[in-house]
Amino acid sequence: MGSRPLLRNIFFLFFAITSSLTAGALSAVSGQDQDSPARFVDVKKHVPSIQVDMRYYTAHNFVGERIDGYNAPKCLLTIEAADALKKVQADLASFSLSLKIYDCYRPQRAVNHFVRWAKNVNDVRTKKEFYPTVDKTRLFADGYIAERSGHSRGSTVDLTIVPLPTPAGETYRPGQELFPCFLPAAKRFGDNSLDMGTGFDCFHVRAHTANKDIGTGQRINRLLLKSLMEKHGFVNYELEWWHFTLKREPFPDTYFDFPIE
Repeated sequence: MGSRPLLRNIFFLFFAITSSLTAGALSAVSGQDQDSPARFVDVKKHVPSIQVDMRYYTAHNFVGERIDGYNAPKCLLTIEAADALKKVQADLASFSLSLKIYDCYRPQRAVNHFVRWAKNVNDVRTKKEFYPTVDKTRLFADGYIAERSGHSRGSTVDLTIVPLPTPAGETYRPGQELFPCFLPAAKRFGDNSLDMGTGFDCFHVRAHTANKDIGTGQRINRLLLKSLMEKHGFVNYELEWWHFTLKREPFPDTYFDFPIE
């Protein structure tokens, strides 16, 4: 991932981004105001080249088990958000890069699962990897867990960038030894993405998008992701480099709870 061809592609892509940015926003979406799952699409079907690693369908997440409502490893988003991601993916493809998605629409029942887990302060089986420096009693106060999530509105996505061809990543085995998510890439869980400085869902200050205590290459990778997502209408959550919400989301006040099937 640190090869000269990859770095060259990243710098060329930065040039392309800065050359084509305009003051215009995403065009308004016409159509019916349907407050239902009919407005949601399977992103993998909508943009087949996007890679999907739905962590909450697996046990490799901060809870340590599959999350309620994740009945299939699918990324569901509103058509507006999916169309915007399609544009991001097209920009990346020309430079032998691709998006990889960790989470998309999240049912309210999944958020409720997170809340129950957070209140059970004795369950710390994943602490060593995902929140090694945070006392679990602080998860609500420090903003890591909340009663509601923007993901439930259907236009928020957690994602990263991977090179093409994409190298094999580490396969998670329940019960395996865990390593802190903020360690150097060679020492933490072996994801196959560009090195963003921490793993996904890392409850640590180094996961803050603009954190300066990471390497230059890691900051460049974060800036690449942030710049492309902003170009196509997304806004980053400053405490999580992987977290983006469509600025003109169609359901800003609706928290859905239909399961992912």
